[in-house]
Amino acid sequence: MTRTVQQLFDLTGKTALVTGGSRGLGLQMAQALGEAGARVVLTSRKAADLEQAAAQLQAQGVDAQWIAADCANEQDIQRLVQDSVAKLGRIDILINNAGASWGAPAEEHPVAAWDKVMNLNIRGYFLLSQAVAKAGMLQSGGRIINLASIAGLGGNPIEMKTIAYNTSKGAVLNFTRALAAEWGVHGINVNAICPGFFRTKMAEVLIDSIGEATMTGSAPLRRLGDDEDLKGLTVLLASAAGKHITGQWLAVDGGVSAVLG
Repeated sequence: MTRTVQQLFDLTGKTALVTGGSRGLGLQMAQALGEAGARVVLTSRKAADLEQAAAQLQAQGVDAQWIAADCANEQDIQRLVQDSVAKLGRIDILINNAGASWGAPAEEHPVAAWDKVMNLNIRGYFLLSQAVAKAGMLQSGGRIINLASIAGLGGNPIEMKTIAYNTSKGAVLNFTRALAAEWGVHGINVNAICPGFFRTKMAEVLIDSIGEATMTGSAPLRRLGDDEDLKGLTVLLASAAGKHITGQWLAVDGGVSAVLG
């Protein structure tokens, strides 16, 4: 029997692990999954932030729990997956969102900062995806959503100076395609979201330095992203509504990437 649109987007009975889930885009995506019926586990490094975020979701009727972990640390990642499976029974949806950035001219960029960005933004995505797959997703299928960025689609305006971040997000895009091609046979859909500028803690310093009016002025929709703009795409890619989509990315950026070509 053909399902209705409401049934296709329903995540009741599904479980999700969201990294970087205590604030910003991660919390927005966790909220979307929870509103669609999924049980969620939030993770980031700081327990206090996670406790507050989980309480916020619980107050909205979302079944939310949390586990503190560093997604750049291999041992923490293994513990995170084991504890998440213990809490949820299985992991149906993984959102790789935890990330770091660093601003410096390429000729002066510290190697240690380069390594920090790469270890979290791409190595961490790989290790966590691998661990979740081994914990059951290879047998039961599932969804992996990787957070890339429009910064991974090309170069930057000269004032941004985020070469490590850009490089890591470009790597996320091809990681997404390669993993989708390899794991499709296991019923695992792997896709990426490329946000533009949202006023998150990571982005606000850059937004303020360049000027919000300048940024919105160069966007076709004349706006920054808000607290709702990733919700619809997240649920699409996590649900049966997106079951025939894999190895793809979509920019959610007010049209900025269309202008940049």
